[in-house]
Amino acid sequence: MDALQEELLKKFGEHVKKIRLESGLTQDEVVLNSSKLTKGTVSDIENGKRNFAFTTLIDLAKGLNVSPKDLMNFAIEKS
Repeated sequence: MDALQEELLKKFGEHVKKIRLESGLTQDEVVLNSSKLTKGTVSDIENGKRNFAFTTLIDLAKGLNVSPKDLMNFAIEKS
């Protein structure tokens, strides 16, 4: 994975964590809402450590009670 991909995963993870915290959800609650994610997966995504499949994005959105579009709506700085 190159530096740009790593940076994008990190920014995405920060965005996911922000959504979760603003929703008042714990990682455990996200897992319970989605039924297909593990706490480790949610943690890895939030920390920018996991490159994941599109279906995981859908499961994550379900767990956070948002649309996949909401998850993809984050700023990417151009360098």
